[in-house]
Amino acid sequence: MTLIGWIQIAVYCGIIILLVKPLGGYMTRVYNGDRTLLSPVIGPIERVLYRLAGTDEKEEQHWTAYAAAMLFFNLAGFIALYFLQRFQGALPFNPAGMGEVGPELAFNTAASFVSNTNWQSYGGESTMSYLTQMAGLTVQNFVSAATGIAVAMAVIRAFSRKSVKTLGNFWTDLVRTIFYVLLPICIIGTLVLVWQGVPQNLNPYTAAVTLEGAQQTIAQGPVASQMMIKHLGTNGGGFFNVNAAHPFENPTALTNLIHMVSIFAIGAALTNVFGRMVGNQRQGWAIFATMGVLFLIGVAVCYWAEAAGNPLIHALGIEGGNMEGKETRFGVVLSSLFAVITTAASCGAVIAMHDSFLPLGGMIPMINMMLGEIIIGGVGAGFYGIILFVVIAIFVAGLMVGRTPEYLGKKIEAKEVKMAMLAILCLPLAMLGFTAVTAVLPAGVSSLWNAGPHGFGEILYAYTSAAANNGSAFAGLSANTPWYNITLGTAMLMGRFLIIIPALAIAGSLVSKKTVPASGGTLPTDGTLFVGLLLGVILIVGGLTFFPALALGPIVEHFAMLAGQTF
Repeated sequence: MTLIGWIQIAVYCGIIILLVKPLGGYMTRVYNGDRTLLSPVIGPIERVLYRLAGTDEKEEQHWTAYAAAMLFFNLAGFIALYFLQRFQGALPFNPAGMGEVGPELAFNTAASFVSNTNWQSYGGESTMSYLTQMAGLTVQNFVSAATGIAVAMAVIRAFSRKSVKTLGNFWTDLVRTIFYVLLPICIIGTLVLVWQGVPQNLNPYTAAVTLEGAQQTIAQGPVASQMMIKHLGTNGGGFFNVNAAHPFENPTALTNLIHMVSIFAIGAALTNVFGRMVGNQRQGWAIFATMGVLFLIGVAVCYWAEAAGNPLIHALGIEGGNMEGKETRFGVVLSSLFAVITTAASCGAVIAMHDSFLPLGGMIPMINMMLGEIIIGGVGAGFYGIILFVVIAIFVAGLMVGRTPEYLGKKIEAKEVKMAMLAILCLPLAMLGFTAVTAVLPAGVSSLWNAGPHGFGEILYAYTSAAANNGSAFAGLSANTPWYNITLGTAMLMGRFLIIIPALAIAGSLVSKKTVPASGGTLPTDGTLFVGLLLGVILIVGGLTFFPALALGPIVEHFAMLAGQTF
């Protein structure tokens, strides 16, 4: 580890902190329906869309109606994306002549992009046509991100309102997220990426002859527009197979910084939106601080592990950090930082191959995902994910002092705790359940490239990534098989919608409750005591749930490496 490395990490963290308040303030005005700088331009478009859709922006929905609208919208997107892939061979904007996508892979990809996971069991430049990339994948990058943010806003309203039955209007939240938040930032960001050298065209692939006389096909296409939303919306799916490690996706140091900042920007700002809407920004900062502590611990461990290097390589007289699977233009520090960012925020974009990280370095991305999209998390999903742990933490605090637990004046009762536990338990069910079955089935182990604990880690990482809606992978797993495509796709849908529904149910219950005035026995939830309590609950729940699986994978692999054993 170096001083320059820590300065790079500190600069990144400083940029994120500086963005929290201004972006949070802007988003608060958007979702409150207040006038913004973009209102004169977007307002008329917004009203036309509402009329065409037959909805009234002022008509609010009960949580069940909000959930139904969200589910039907995402079901329609899933069906459209599935059939777009199945018939892409007969559709236009296909200069490379890509054929139809098989049914299992089409199911996996549709589930992946609708759930904001963007797991890719295919190579983008060799499988998907320009039309599928633009009208299918890029569109889902926008609407899946907007769905997560809309749900987060519904949960925020549950705490900012009292004695009402409604959480807002899903269609209004969706439209405002896309047109006021995502599109403006993406338009500017895309132009900057094009300026930096990221392709944005509809040209056919270029055939070239190398200096050695070999034939080479250079893929290109509408790359920049997908890159911006894939990071801002914490989607992560690459236009190219090697994702953001490809020089067309990430050509310069500036584009790499834009990608990293975009991944955290909205998720971090939503904590400030929460604080503003409940009337106490310190509440938002407390949640942000909890996320920040977990993030910094992950960065420190991952950077230390990768910078220390492999002792088996050192024994050969080769010193330095672990550069396997990393590009020299990013190096150890940025590769480690990006890996923690992308798994903390449920993005899944990569600039280095996580499969080549050392055991403890690769374990940190796994832990980030296992905790369930709460360290910044996917846009929106990170906020309502950590609120589930807030409910549990408040409940535990209430048990310790012998009084009814309260959060922001709302009593946390049996229904809210049950719904929170149901949502939290869905993730290990998908992550560990599918891992256990796959690890003993020929259809599962036949796809492994590595034996021993690392091979187990590849399976564990895959289902953890799918259920956490992350999408990154240990690349030593050949996942484009019927078994993996179907089971991973199922895990993605479980990790998305079996979390959203209980979260909305909690919101629907809380929004109808009266606010109880704070008293001498009320636990302050805007200070270090609450941050410590929340951190403790998260780490204890995560440790008890996932430590045995981690012990069978990266932990035992680390000790085997120290003993000189390879697999």
